Amino acid sequence: MDRLEWAESYLGYRFRDPELLTRALTHRSVSKTNNERLEFLGDAFLSHSIALRLYEARATATEGDLSRLRAYLVKGSTLAAIGREIGLENQVIVGPGELRSGGARRDSVLANTLEALLGAVLLDAGEPAAEASVERLFASRFDSLPSANSLKDSKTRLQEWLQGRGLELPSYVVESSVGAPHEQTFTVVCKVAEQGLTCRGLGTSRRKAEQAAAEAALVKLTEAG
Repeated sequence: MDRLEWAESYLGYRFRDPELLTRALTHRSVSKTNNERLEFLGDAFLSHSIALRLYEARATATEGDLSRLRAYLVKGSTLAAIGREIGLENQVIVGPGELRSGGARRDSVLANTLEALLGAVLLDAGEPAAEASVERLFASRFDSLPSANSLKDSKTRLQEWLQGRGLELPSYVVESSVGAPHEQTFTVVCKVAEQGLTCRGLGTSRRKAEQAAAEAALVKLTEAG
């Protein structure tokens, strides 16, 4: 299957300009003529397209809920997973160094290339064609969207749990950080004073450690009722 046939099969669109498709698949490690500008265009279009679909599909959702759902759908890991489903790693054009290091299989490369492809469809045939490609690629994700509440991070959920019961908000303190600057492990203590609860969390950043500590606190609080 050549690239034009592959694109038609998985994007539901046959390019009029094959060079545009080639550019969308070309990583910056190959040449200055690469997919970065198309990625910029596709990223903006995808965010708009997903936002509009969510607005229409979730009529009672709050702005915060819509933002969380959009972030879930357009995050790099989701785009990379879609890329793998359509065999994108076999179509990406990378330089020799990237090829040896398996760059075509990296999440960031797959996610960026998928966005570039949508940008290329947009330039080649306009918004209706690009919208159709988004629909084709994201249909199963829309059919199985999680609840917006389940996408809230642990600190937000802990805060809402406490506020809903009229309790004071928790405090977070970095207890320790060990390791070289670029590979530190943080330990954060989360205290819920009114409940007499202290929990610790580990993470490769302060934020991740805080989230882990908040999650541990949530588990204990909900278990206790």
